[in-house]
Amino acid sequence: MSCTNSPEAVKKLLENMQSDLRALSLECKKKFPPVKEAAESGIIKVKTIAARNTEILAALKENSSEVVQPFLMGCGTKEPKVTQLCLAAIQRLMSHEVVSEAAAGNIINMLWQLMENSLEELKLLQTVLVLLTTNTVVHDEALSKAIVLCFRLHFTKDNITNNTAAATVRQVVTVVFERMVAEDDRHRDIDPPVLIQGNSNRRSVSTLRPCAKDAYMLFQDLCQLVNADAPYWLVGMTEMTRTFGLELLESVLNDFPQVFLQHQEFSFLLKERVCPLVIKLFSPNIKFRQGSSTSSSPAPVEKPYFPICMRLLRVVSVLIKQFYSLLVTECEIFLSLLVKFLDADKPQWLRAVAVESIHRLCVQPRLLRSFCQSYDMKQHSTKVFRDIVNALGSFIQSLFLVPPTGNPAAANQAGNNNAGGPASAPANSGVVGIGAGVTLLPAFEYRGAWIPILTITVQGSAKATYLEMLDKVEPPTIPEGYAMSVAFHCLLDLVRGITTMIEGELGEVETESPTVTEGASSQSSERRDEQSASDHMDQETVSRAVWEEMVSACWCGLLAALSLLLDASTDEAATENILKAELTMAALCGRLGLVTSRDAFITAICKGSLPPHYALTVLNATTAATLSNKSYSIQGQSVMMISPSSESHQQVVAVGQPLAVQPQGTVMLTSKNIQCMRTLLNLAHCHGAVLGTSWQLVLATLQHLVWILGLKPSSGGALKPGRAVEGPSTVLTTAVMTDLPVISNILSRLFESSQYLDDVSLHHLINALCSLSLEAMDMAYGNNKEPSLFAVAKLLETGLVNMHRIEILWRPLTGHLLEVCQHPNSRMREWGAEALTSLIKAGLTFNHEPPLSQNQRLQLLLLNPLKEMSNINHPDIRLKQLECVLQILQSQGDSLGPGWPLVLGVMGAIRNDQGESLIRTAFQCLQLVVTDFLPTMPCSCLQIVVDVAGSFGLHNQELNISLTSIGLLWNISDYFFQRGETIEKELNKEEAAQQKQAEEKGVSLNRPFHPAPPFDCLWLCLYAKLGELCVDPRPAVRKSAGQTLFSTIGAHGTLLQHATWHTVIWKVLFHLLDRVRESSTTADKEKIESGGGNILIHHSRDTAEKQWAETWVLTLAGVARIFNTRRYLLQPLGDFSRAWDVLLDHIQSAALSKNNEVSLAALKSFQEILQIVSPARDSEKPETPVGTVPVPVLIGNISGQGLSRPFVRTDSIGEKLGRCSSEPPVVTDEAEDLKLWWAAWNTWHRTGSESTEPPSTFDELTFIPSQPFLTALIQIFPALYQHIKAGFSMADLQKLGVILHSAVSVPISSDASPFILPSYTEAVLTSLQEAVLTALDVLQKAICVGPENMQIMYPAIFEQLLAFVEFSCKPPQYGQLETKHIANAKHNQAEWVALNYVPFAERSLEVVVDLYQKTACHKAVVNEKVLQSIIKTLRVPLSLKYSCPSESTWKLAVASLLKVLSIGLPVARQHASSGKFDSMWPELASTLEDFLFTKSIPPDNLSIQEFQRNESIDVEVVQLISAEILPYANLIPKAFVAQMMTMLNRGSIHSQPSSFTEAEIDIRLREEFSKMCFETLLQFSFSNKVTTPQEGYISRMALSVLLKRSQDVLHRYIEDERLSGKCPLPRQQVTEIIFVLKAVSTLIDSLKKTQPENVDGNTWAQVIALYPTLVECITCSSSDVCSALKEALVPFKDFMQPPASKVQNGES
Repeated sequence: MSCTNSPEAVKKLLENMQSDLRALSLECKKKFPPVKEAAESGIIKVKTIAARNTEILAALKENSSEVVQPFLMGCGTKEPKVTQLCLAAIQRLMSHEVVSEAAAGNIINMLWQLMENSLEELKLLQTVLVLLTTNTVVHDEALSKAIVLCFRLHFTKDNITNNTAAATVRQVVTVVFERMVAEDDRHRDIDPPVLIQGNSNRRSVSTLRPCAKDAYMLFQDLCQLVNADAPYWLVGMTEMTRTFGLELLESVLNDFPQVFLQHQEFSFLLKERVCPLVIKLFSPNIKFRQGSSTSSSPAPVEKPYFPICMRLLRVVSVLIKQFYSLLVTECEIFLSLLVKFLDADKPQWLRAVAVESIHRLCVQPRLLRSFCQSYDMKQHSTKVFRDIVNALGSFIQSLFLVPPTGNPAAANQAGNNNAGGPASAPANSGVVGIGAGVTLLPAFEYRGAWIPILTITVQGSAKATYLEMLDKVEPPTIPEGYAMSVAFHCLLDLVRGITTMIEGELGEVETESPTVTEGASSQSSERRDEQSASDHMDQETVSRAVWEEMVSACWCGLLAALSLLLDASTDEAATENILKAELTMAALCGRLGLVTSRDAFITAICKGSLPPHYALTVLNATTAATLSNKSYSIQGQSVMMISPSSESHQQVVAVGQPLAVQPQGTVMLTSKNIQCMRTLLNLAHCHGAVLGTSWQLVLATLQHLVWILGLKPSSGGALKPGRAVEGPSTVLTTAVMTDLPVISNILSRLFESSQYLDDVSLHHLINALCSLSLEAMDMAYGNNKEPSLFAVAKLLETGLVNMHRIEILWRPLTGHLLEVCQHPNSRMREWGAEALTSLIKAGLTFNHEPPLSQNQRLQLLLLNPLKEMSNINHPDIRLKQLECVLQILQSQGDSLGPGWPLVLGVMGAIRNDQGESLIRTAFQCLQLVVTDFLPTMPCSCLQIVVDVAGSFGLHNQELNISLTSIGLLWNISDYFFQRGETIEKELNKEEAAQQKQAEEKGVSLNRPFHPAPPFDCLWLCLYAKLGELCVDPRPAVRKSAGQTLFSTIGAHGTLLQHATWHTVIWKVLFHLLDRVRESSTTADKEKIESGGGNILIHHSRDTAEKQWAETWVLTLAGVARIFNTRRYLLQPLGDFSRAWDVLLDHIQSAALSKNNEVSLAALKSFQEILQIVSPARDSEKPETPVGTVPVPVLIGNISGQGLSRPFVRTDSIGEKLGRCSSEPPVVTDEAEDLKLWWAAWNTWHRTGSESTEPPSTFDELTFIPSQPFLTALIQIFPALYQHIKAGFSMADLQKLGVILHSAVSVPISSDASPFILPSYTEAVLTSLQEAVLTALDVLQKAICVGPENMQIMYPAIFEQLLAFVEFSCKPPQYGQLETKHIANAKHNQAEWVALNYVPFAERSLEVVVDLYQKTACHKAVVNEKVLQSIIKTLRVPLSLKYSCPSESTWKLAVASLLKVLSIGLPVARQHASSGKFDSMWPELASTLEDFLFTKSIPPDNLSIQEFQRNESIDVEVVQLISAEILPYANLIPKAFVAQMMTMLNRGSIHSQPSSFTEAEIDIRLREEFSKMCFETLLQFSFSNKVTTPQEGYISRMALSVLLKRSQDVLHRYIEDERLSGKCPLPRQQVTEIIFVLKAVSTLIDSLKKTQPENVDGNTWAQVIALYPTLVECITCSSSDVCSALKEALVPFKDFMQPPASKVQNGES
């Protein structure tokens, strides 16, 4: 309105008024002058007011009567045009609120006149409306007059007017009440309103304020009018209809309830006037029965009238809704009436509007609760709420049972509807029939009754159709299904409302109550709080009673009706709604703890989920007690609970197998079943906490459905669609296929939500699942059908989501799953295991509070079932168990702590017979443990790890696993070594604790290897395990275990306490050696063809015996190495010498075994313990072992390749042994030590003599020791000798000699010869021969520096060496064995080949010479006639000369002889008198002769150079004779000298050859030699210093020989010269003749110089006799010869004397 006050608006109003007045005066100018005048004066009046007043509008209002007057007059003219203009002007004034009360009265009177004249009726209504709505100046009579005016216009002949008037009346009535409300608001501050109690009894109106009074009068008159009585206030009413009156009453009651509730006067009207009126008007409807004959009643019954009845129901709805609290009793009557109107005998339309009215109530849960409190809970009251629900139920049933008579078409149809579908559906119903009764329209269908479902309202709002048909007079035709649809919605809204309300209040109570009680306790000082808390409790008790009453009042009826509808429903949406209602009810009952009703609703849903008549005992058993065959009394009629009918026209979406022991046919699931199932899931998901014992029902049903649908569990327990195992019995439509993932998802979520359940509910759930699972197990016994895994899968899911409180359900859960794991059906137990292992893994990875590391009890609890699984023998279960262990290790390994023994126990529980895959998986676990988790586990578990690893080594299923497990043991030992200190500390701590416990209990500690400290015991366990593996039947395992055992002891043995070594030696090592020796000696010699599959076996390993040989080798070497490297630890132990003997015994038996590999290795071990191979250990720190000690592969390199090189090992052996002994400061007794070495010597001697002794008979299998073996054997001696040399006697030397001789004599097999023998032409020694010489060398060196008494051993050594020298020409024999010469041996045949002994013999010879050089003067050497032996030995090769096997032999023999003689002859001369050398001379003479004049013929192919070289050797011999023998003739036997001379002569004389050529050859060969002989003879021909006759004798002898030789040469020369003619003679001959000529001249000179008495006359004669021969030579052609001849002839002048007569001075 503010806009009308603005200056512009006011200005415009003034202008408009003036223009209106002008227009009026203009219109009335002619016809109505008074009006014109009034109009003109009005203009002036307006102008004046405008000019004088500032508040123009107020002034206008004051003068409004005058201002309005011209217009009223204008209306009075009844001239239409004028009237319209005036009314418009009046309306403009009204709208600006410038009309006073008086003016208003005048206006109304004027309007009344117009009305009575029926003028401008619509304009009148408009004017009244504007007048009453713009201001409140009209009151009392004026108001009533205005209202009556509108009523009067409502009943005119004109339709438009009537309707406009009706609308105006409604608006005016509303305005009157709005004024009152506004008035109340204005006065609220002054006196607040008092709410009226229903029993107020005031009639007085005097206290009411003006507007209120108007409203009161108006409402009272409306009641009067409806009741057809005269009005008190609306004077002038002529007619009125009841329907319009009821409508007005309803609108007032509906729109202004506060007026009636706040004013006693009005509430009194309600009770006294409205209610009786309604009840009176209802009477025809109550009494009427459809189809009852009227004649039976005395007075004709008034027929119900639809418009009134319908409006009454609307009024009733408002009364109940708004004024229930005032009209408790009246409402009881109304509600009972409503219920009655639903009876089957009431008209169809009446039932429809009654249902609509009830629907309006059903959407107001608070109201329903009030009914329940006011009626149902009062003792002697009608159970109104129950009746309403039951009435709805029986109404719905009646619709199904009785064909609705209101629709004849439907009645016909009921008769012929045996086809089950709407075959003759009425055309107007819009149903299209499709074959087989499939309907397109949503509908309910039951036993032939087909009722469509109409969409009538949005849920939760009761929007009525027929209650709104205010314009209909005749009852409308109710479409088929309408009433059903409304009743259906009533039920749904009822359920929704109640449950929402109760749940809301429950929620409030639950959230408030704890806080209130806390508040109370905290502020106990304030009484008020305590009071409020207790009030609150009372209030809650009261509320709970009301809720329980409401539920128990309605559940039977609801369930009956909903079950029926569910069964009849063919529409998905409807089904959904029904199920939702059942679900909310079930949940509500559950929350309120009403078990019977809860189970009843749940059972209904469950039954709906399963196919009809499905035999599920849980449901039938439970329902038998609570539901079935129990009829609910609904309004006196006994109605049976309707069980699902079988001929439902639902679409089948799945066909599957029922879950039963006996195979039955298939069952069909419809889409409705699936819908129910989803509801069931929803129920369990959202309301699991309140299900309690009905979990059994729910889960049993779900299990069966899941089974029929063929859902199978997948990982984590979720169910996924799986192919049915039982063939094609499960058929799913695409519709359901798309649904399945959703269903399985919901199923999973259902169990996920179990984490929000409280402990008790959770136990209910678990128990239900367990009992389901037990049933499934029973069913799966004895047949191999696919079992139902639903329960197991869901136990798993439930466990997984409840990890945070796993303790409370762990035992029942795992206990049951363990039973499942033992089930004979493989699928069943597989899932049991899957569930169990998944739970354990999840339990360990879950983030517990407090964490597992601090809650060991929980950890052990979680791991315990894993251990229990070891008692189950099914391999598939064990595999799962192990896979679980593997995963636990991978994820949780570092935090297992006290759970380790359990986990390791699981791995160790695998037996050999349990299949490869099990063992492999278990082993993977173990590998993981050893590689990653040793540091994280308690040390007490380490021994278990060792045991488990060892046990895998012994498994014979898979070789690789055994081998790898040995590797693991090695890794474990490494770990022990690295963490030694910490492990030791921890173990000692534990040991102390256990000791204490044991003492308290009074028992002794029982653990293996007890007296040793715990850390040592750990090592001993490890060694013992490896020891067991060393005698495993499989060679590869033995090998690997052996290597590991010795490496471990070698690398980590220093960690052991000293005393523990005793155990290691006796319990571990010797025990192992015994077992290996026993197995090796008894091993099978049969050839093994292949190593499994198609692996080829090398020939060196193709019998068990050979394979065991390898083990024996390894073991012996290992033990020896330990004895060697740990000598300093073992020696102080006390029984070392006994251990030493045992070890030597083992070495000996191995060395004498008939297996080359073993015997050779035994010697290597022997070498090692004698410390020939020094231990690879740092001499400063014996505590820190370095790695493992390598066993030298071949010990053949101990000696050098030639004597020229030093013997590396043997030369330094003294230092080495010195270093070893000084290594650790072990104080050992020398005598004790000596005993050990002699024990070793005895072993060596026994081994040597037994192994080299030739066997008595030979055949193919005779064992002959190999060269490497013999080499190694002999190589041991030098080192051994260092220790025993002090006591080494002649007898020992003899023993040694025998062994050396035998060893060298052993032949080799032809197939080995290419490897051992050099090619025949190379002069190389074999290792064995080197070793033999080395041994002798060591001896002679020792003798050399040894005491005097040792030197008597020299001759023995010479003897030995000379024996070897003989081999050069005469190889040794080995027993009776036939050996071939190497050149003739065929390598591919098993023959024995004699070695090439030449190099060896020659080397021996060199040694002899060397030795003799050093020892020639030794007494023993002289006494034992060593020189003679040497010469005797050499005679053989020298006499053979060219016939020697090797040319080098005789050359070396000559050289050696020369060397020896050069040293020995002076010694012999020295001892000439003693006669010790007498026998030597003849030996020497024959030796020299045999050599110089050998019988062997040189080979044809000898070159000239070679001849010359050989000749020079002969010459050397002659030189020796001339230098060393002849000069000392007086010291030498005469016979010997004579032999020498003869020899020289023989050498210098060339006998006449038989032919020319041969003579030539002879000359060529021996020229130098002859010359030398000649010279020597010559030299000894004259000796000026003849001291003895003997010497002179030599000279004479020499002279005659010499002259004879010269004569021969000259003769031959002359002969040859003559024969040769012109040809010159060969150079050699010329040289020879020159030489002879020179010799002659020299001789003559010498003879001249010699004293004459010394020269024999005979000699002179011989000289002179040469002369003629010389003269004959003059003819020679050679100038050289001539000059020589000249020189030779000159001296003869001295012989030229005259004959006997003296001639002086040349004259005779």
